[in-house]
Amino acid sequence: MSDPVERPLRIIHCFRSPLGGIFRHVRDLAEAHAKAGHEVGILCDSTTGGSYEDKLFDEIRPFLSLGLVRLPIRRSIGPSDIAALWGSYKQIRSLRPDVIHGHGAKGGAVARIIGSALRVNRYCVARLYSPHGGSLHYDKGTFLGKTVFFLERMQEYLTDSIVFVCDFERDVYEEKVGRPRTHAERIHNGINDRDFHKVHARPDAADFLYIGMLRDLKGPDIFIDAFARTERIVGRPLSAIMVGEGPQKAEYEQMMLERGLGRRIEMVPAMKALDAFSFSRTVVVPSRAESMPYIVLEALAAEKPVIASRVGGIPEVLGENAHVLAPPGDAQALATIMTSAVSEPGWAASAMPEPRGFKASFSSSAMAGSLMRLYRQLLSGKPPVAERNKRAVSVF
Repeated sequence: MSDPVERPLRIIHCFRSPLGGIFRHVRDLAEAHAKAGHEVGILCDSTTGGSYEDKLFDEIRPFLSLGLVRLPIRRSIGPSDIAALWGSYKQIRSLRPDVIHGHGAKGGAVARIIGSALRVNRYCVARLYSPHGGSLHYDKGTFLGKTVFFLERMQEYLTDSIVFVCDFERDVYEEKVGRPRTHAERIHNGINDRDFHKVHARPDAADFLYIGMLRDLKGPDIFIDAFARTERIVGRPLSAIMVGEGPQKAEYEQMMLERGLGRRIEMVPAMKALDAFSFSRTVVVPSRAESMPYIVLEALAAEKPVIASRVGGIPEVLGENAHVLAPPGDAQALATIMTSAVSEPGWAASAMPEPRGFKASFSSSAMAGSLMRLYRQLLSGKPPVAERNKRAVSVF
């Protein structure tokens, strides 16, 4: 067999839910690595997602030479995981991967357990794990949190490298799980190079856009509250659009109805972010918790102004002291920034990062290149060395 440091690699990405940021992350990686001549495959849950996600899978299929495998993988831990693991093992073993990269808690467990089983059978495979927030959102003071973090700690023995998508994620991991006992480094999320172009707002564009899952963790209720407060401050009607699906959609519709906002805030089904951007002037990300949300990166690549909660890795993108950041859960602070967006000329130009520098740090080509370097280092048998002296290389 040819040297894995030189030949094209066979890469399998494992994750549970084909939704949101993880799915976007994997799609961009798969495309970038396939275009570089590598063979890529995906294994994920078959019970999550709808017609919108099916269309996204159709777009990525041409880059999946190792195929798309979908099996039932439940979110909670249970007896069904045994069947999921066995089915995943049989599928992955037949593909003979060089790299198994797990994303999220369930994807990470599948990748590392199966990768370790392959190693028992004398098959060389690199096992990587990217938390993407996931289990790190649990409270370490609860029994469930302690259990989850104990399992995370134990799985480090089955891991060749942990890849964090932002410094915040790495810091939370160290605080809740502990300093990694295996190699670990930070490689920022990045988006496809073709998405770096300005998206102009339509003449009838709404003042504000919320796009994402309709659940409290992402803050749609905060967005609605802040919108109402902004209208009172500026003393005139405004407009907004909310794009997405989720388990609490009916609650937010009722909230808008009770506040008389039904005609000024429009709810529409999930769509691509680039399509949604043209319907608005300013993107609002009011999350209560995040890791490194793709919507912020996508909006900045489209040169859309962004207002966001000061959570997760968002300050790493917009700047620690950026005046567009509000404390999480604080609708009044968010409304104050939204008021500036609609009343101060030139507000957007002074609020956003410089486009060229942003692209150099957060493009998918940069992300994919850094990960390929890491994959090859792990397969070479030599201790990996992080690029540019990134913190958190800790091998015990």
